This record gives sequence, structure tokens and C-alpha cells, in this order.
Amino acid sequence: MKALLFERKELKFAAAMAVGRFMPGAGARVGPLKLAEVEEPEPPGEGWVRLRPRLSGICGSDLSTIDGRTSRYFDPLVSFPFVPGHEIVADTADGRRVIVEPVLGPVPRGEEPPWPGAAQADGFDYGHLVTGPLEPGLQIGSCADTGGGWSEGLVAHETQLHPVPDDMSDEAAVVVEPTAAGIHAALRTNAGPDGTVVVIGAGMMGLAAVAGLRHVCGVERIVVAARYPHQRKLARLAGADEVVPPEEIVRAVRRFTGARVIGDSVASGVDACIDAVGSGATMTDAINLTRPRGRVVMLGMPARVNVDLAPLWHRETELVGAYCYGTEHVHDRDVHTFDLALGLVRDLDLGRLTTATYPLDQYRAAIEHAAQAGLRGAIRISFDLRP
Repeated sequence: MKALLFERKELKFAAAMAVGRFMPGAGARVGPLKLAEVEEPEPPGEGWVRLRPRLSGICGSDLSTIDGRTSRYFDPLVSFPFVPGHEIVADTADGRRVIVEPVLGPVPRGEEPPWPGAAQADGFDYGHLVTGPLEPGLQIGSCADTGGGWSEGLVAHETQLHPVPDDMSDEAAVVVEPTAAGIHAALRTNAGPDGTVVVIGAGMMGLAAVAGLRHVCGVERIVVAARYPHQRKLARLAGADEVVPPEEIVRAVRRFTGARVIGDSVASGVDACIDAVGSGATMTDAINLTRPRGRVVMLGMPARVNVDLAPLWHRETELVGAYCYGTEHVHDRDVHTFDLALGLVRDLDLGRLTTATYPLDQYRAAIEHAAQAGLRGAIRISFDLRP
């Protein structure tokens, strides 16, 4: 079968890192990603099924990998060669259309879940990620044994599959996974209905976080820093009260909170800030915009960043991560984030965020489009594997 294969080739990885600094997405041309004919993955045990991808998205973490910007923290959580792609809507061999929950939890690796019915990322021990019948892998799309969405076939465990409603398009279904991640980040703010929250960044993840804050958490005031005009328009549609260019975010927070300014920080600030970018600059802004004893949520995947943590210490700010999704406690009930995301994608017509699709053999153009999405008026780019 055809697949995009990411190999362990240090010289090519270094070349991707060098060119990716100046031309986002160019790592696809010089790095260790290639289109190849490979053997279809075999189901490793009971409960595993073969999948045929229909659409598979290109997300920010994929782009960081291709351009050589990922943290070395992930080295032991990846096995080579792997097929990228974890935002996946696919068909099973028995004709079901499903969305893949890509995280490889305990059950797919032959271990007991932390509690009955736990989601893949629930629990307090990630040791299973490097054990069991599979090669190491944080999730489908980074494990050599499972394959990934950027291919004509992969395997997944039944516990990772969510049925697609009959009335939902593939273009909508493929954004359920990133929407779930945005909702999870919104819930991680712990912001109540009377709270004020800033979201920095309005790509796919930032827009999903805005929608989650408004429509799941019921947050009263949401301010968004968005670089491009189409992002600002979509942020308002997702539920933002005020959307400004990044250079105007301090003034916007002052208007909303009445805060004074001390140096680079606002003296009080918002209750929480979601950093949907993950750079040193955006993390610094997030800390400086959040009130003392407020919370900063890291949604965008960072690598090594340069951040002055003195204001975090002085203001006793909480800094928390928001990696994926799982079992959420919302409105006095436990619910999977994917179930919340399915409803939100349908209600807000988030399928419109799937801007363009490409066949696998045009992968260089697809990845460059995704890496330059903001400049080119796009949000989410996907590979189209449909017949």
C-alpha cells in the first residue's frame, strides 16, 4: 500500500530543521518523510481492526515533526519508521465509518484500564506507552506497528473507534479530534460562567478552544489574539466577544478588566489564558496577561522555549498542559470529550474548517499549504484517501 513514511535519518532531520526555520513546511522536501510502498500493518491481537482512511488531517504537531522542531522528550515515545497522521476518519472492514481516538491507552497494549470505561489518556501512569505487544508510540501516527492516517491502511483497537453519525460529512468528522483537544483545553482553564479568558492563536486549536469556552464552559467574556483577518472572523463565529491582532491584546485585556500595567504585565488580568501556539513569546504573553493566582493552559505543543518564569513565581500563576482529551466532568456528569466535540462540530458547522484536501502523492504541496495556512487564508488541510 502507499504511505508517507517518516524514517530515522539524522542528516535529513537536520536538513529539515535548517530549512524549516525559513520556509515552514519545506522539511517535507528535504527531510526524512517520503512516499513509499509498504506492507499493510497486521492487527497485533484480539480487538484490533483494519482501517481504510478517508480523510486524515495535518496538524501542528505533524508540522513540527516534519520541520525538525519537536522536543527530544518524545524520542522514547516514538518508534521508527512510522506513518504520521492521527486526525483520522476511516472505514472498517465491516463497513462502519469511524473517527479514531489515536492515543494508545492501556487496553490496546494489553493492560488493565485505570477504571472501567476509562478513555485512552485517562489515568496517572503512562508507562504502558512503551510496553505490551506494540513498539513504543504515544499514539497512532507515531508507532511503527499501527501505521497512521497518511496511508491507505492502518490498524486500531476497537476501544479507539467512535462511530460517525450518518448525517455528518467526512470533512466535519475529521475535525472532531482536534475539536476535542480544544474543548479539553477550555475545561482545563477551570473558568466559570463569570470568568474572562484570553485565547492566543486562532488556528484550528485556538478556534476549537474558543468554541469550547463559549458553548461547553459557558464563559462570559472571551478575548482572542488572532493574526489573520479570516481567523478573526471565524473566532467571532466560534463565540469570541472581542478579537484583536496579537499586538493589541494587552490593550484589549485592559479594556475588559480595567487592569493597570506594570512593565510588560497587567497588574490584575484575566482569570485564565489558553496558549494555542506554544512559542516562547506566546507563553510569555500568556503569563503576563493572567491575573495573580490565575491559570495558563498550554494547548499548542511547545518544544524548547525561552521564558522568564519570574512573573509565574511572583504572581503564583498555575501553568498546566492540555495534551488531548478523555473523561470530562461537565454539568454533573462524566462524558468523553469526543462526545462533546461531535455535538459542537455539528452545531457550529465546524466542517467548514476543513479548507482543502490533497491526495497523498501531492504531500509536499499539502504540507506547505498547512504550514502556511494563516498566510493563505486556510485553517485545516487534510489528505484525501477516498476512492
